[in-house]
Amino acid sequence: MIFMLSNQSASISDGNSKSIIKIFKALGLNLDSVLGDLADLAVRKSAHFIEYLVLSLLIYNACRETSSISKSILFSVGLVFCYACTDEIHQLFVTGREGRFRDVMIDTSGGATAMLVQFIYHFRKQRTFSKKVLAK
Repeated sequence: MIFMLSNQSASISDGNSKSIIKIFKALGLNLDSVLGDLADLAVRKSAHFIEYLVLSLLIYNACRETSSISKSILFSVGLVFCYACTDEIHQLFVTGREGRFRDVMIDTSGGATAMLVQFIYHFRKQRTFSKKVLAK
């Protein structure tokens, strides 16, 4: 899905962003009035963040079957970073698009955020379990 979205020309990508803005407007949140000219940029960068957050969770869940939590987290973030780099290189060859390291950082931040939440979840779960065992 990420590859297909990155393969769209700039005009199609802009149209998709405007469609999202229209959906928010129909739901009662006018992003144009809240963010002004930054609405389109905010939607596009949020999409980057969310796409790679989901990718990171999928990679993590696939790795968890055979690896420790820490290895799964590190592998997920590392693979997200690598894919983000290749995705930006890919965009250099798409009409009207350009590859930006800023987008790699946004993408990687999405993946890292997902892994931070996973880490906190497992840490708290383990801590709660330890307290229950010690209480018995």
